[in-house]
Amino acid sequence: MKLTLNLRNRHQGVDSKGYQIWKENVFTQVIEAERTAILICDVWDTHWSRGARERLDAMVHRMNDVVNEARDRGVNLIHSPSDTMDFYVDSAARARINEIPSKDVPEEVFHDDPVLPIDDSDGGSDTLDDIQQRVWTRQHPGIFIDESCDGISDNGREIYSYLREIKIQKLLIMGVHTNMCILHRSFGIKQMVKWGIDVALVRDLTDTMYNPSKAPYVSHDEGTKLVVQFIEAFWCPSITSTDLL
Repeated sequence: MKLTLNLRNRHQGVDSKGYQIWKENVFTQVIEAERTAILICDVWDTHWSRGARERLDAMVHRMNDVVNEARDRGVNLIHSPSDTMDFYVDSAARARINEIPSKDVPEEVFHDDPVLPIDDSDGGSDTLDDIQQRVWTRQHPGIFIDESCDGISDNGREIYSYLREIKIQKLLIMGVHTNMCILHRSFGIKQMVKWGIDVALVRDLTDTMYNPSKAPYVSHDEGTKLVVQFIEAFWCPSITSTDLL
């Protein structure tokens, strides 16, 4: 089965007065479902930030719909709830990736790494009285893991080896948080791009850790949009979940 992805990125151009601007560009890619993988990044069962937890809870139902529909169409699923692998020690889905022979990673491609357009130096929570601490124990139970075919890992080298083993041509990433884990994990966008993996962000199934009391002093939703646009300009294109339903 084929997937039609409507990808969006940004490139530098000029406006009618000759000033440099970032232009939105939309293009289509058709790819075989079985050569596609979706990685669900750090969609934990809970979070230290109440705001982050509430926004994720509101997205999980659609995430699960996308996961189940994509699986039925032949897409490969990788669940990556970091720091919780002990919970999955007896999981067949964990063994499916963990037991793949490690493959050599390529020499990293040089890539400019501009600063983010938001200040998340305070941890990024927009709700009061949150205390930063590790409270998660597993992936959110609202997302179904099919032990017969899915994979579980929070290790970039393992995931890279798995992608190469099953001949994945396109990696789609959804989850949280766009400015932190999705960009910076060992399996995140930056590392996968540097290893030559063709990546895209599912932009409507993600969130950002951003506090509007920090620069650039915009709403939380606007902060998320700025980070998505940053990724589209400097790292990889994005799609919406509609392409997968």
